[in-house]
Amino acid sequence: MLIYWNVLQVAFISLLTPINSPLSPAVPLIAPHTFEIVGEMISGHQPDGNTYILQSTKGLTVIDTGRHGSHRKKIELFAEQKHAAIVAVINSHWHLDHVSGNIGLRKAYPGIKVYGSGAIDDALTGFLAKSAESSRQMLATVRLDPVQREEIATDLATIEAGEALKPDVILNHTATLTIGGRKLQIHVAKNAATAGDVWTFDPNSGVVFVGDLVSFPAPFLDTACGHGWKKALEEVELVPFRLVAPGHGPLLSREHFDTYVHAFEKLLSCSNSSQTAPQCAKDWINQVAGIGEMDEQQKNLGQGMTAYYITDVLRAHGGNSEYCAEVK
Repeated sequence: MLIYWNVLQVAFISLLTPINSPLSPAVPLIAPHTFEIVGEMISGHQPDGNTYILQSTKGLTVIDTGRHGSHRKKIELFAEQKHAAIVAVINSHWHLDHVSGNIGLRKAYPGIKVYGSGAIDDALTGFLAKSAESSRQMLATVRLDPVQREEIATDLATIEAGEALKPDVILNHTATLTIGGRKLQIHVAKNAATAGDVWTFDPNSGVVFVGDLVSFPAPFLDTACGHGWKKALEEVELVPFRLVAPGHGPLLSREHFDTYVHAFEKLLSCSNSSQTAPQCAKDWINQVAGIGEMDEQQKNLGQGMTAYYITDVLRAHGGNSEYCAEVK
């Protein structure tokens, strides 16, 4: 989601309300031997992405590791309760709310193997380096409440430990791999939500894990390429899944995923039209609020975020974020 801090982002996050207690032990089963730890959005805090855990006789494979220590501890507690070791991590992309937990899990499970795209290398010298510099300036010059200061300092420390975020196995093309004892179809989308998004299909469970190619209450376009993202969603549609596991938000049926894809395409088209950003954002919310299980507060949040992305990201940079490698 929103990976670095500025005044607008702090304002957005401050509107969020807790979904569950940060120490909630609930880890629902979403498919045979497949579990979800919901990424929470708590007032005053940056969010965590959803985590999915695949169990086999070989151990546990974790898809995305969240941002906060409390989220990572849920992953570790689940492993303890299952009396199983975490043997692998698959990162859908490099945004901090999906990879920050890599650091702690590597310490807890020294033999762990991390899979992900190589896009994090450029991110650490580009987007994340810029974010780190902005964080240092804010910590030095801006009056922050203790929670905001801690959040910024934690993200800064994570970026500075960037080598520990990187994958051991770089994924750069479609392949069927056995990871943690599960045979998985690995796909890499170039220049989509990031320069390299990994989405994973488990044919045995029928679940496709798509990272931030699907997110609520808005598509998080900070580092996105519009055309590549649309193409990635079209490629996901070709897979015979029964359930979509998104980076943020609820699980989706195939029908609901089709609704999301259609809404995303209309959002890009509207952004490229003479329609006002608030109207485009309202249209987006009207299409996805039901499948995203949004209440009124989340609708308002999503509409504000979407309007911001249209104006300050898409329209400001020709339909893509300024970090879209596709147009450089």
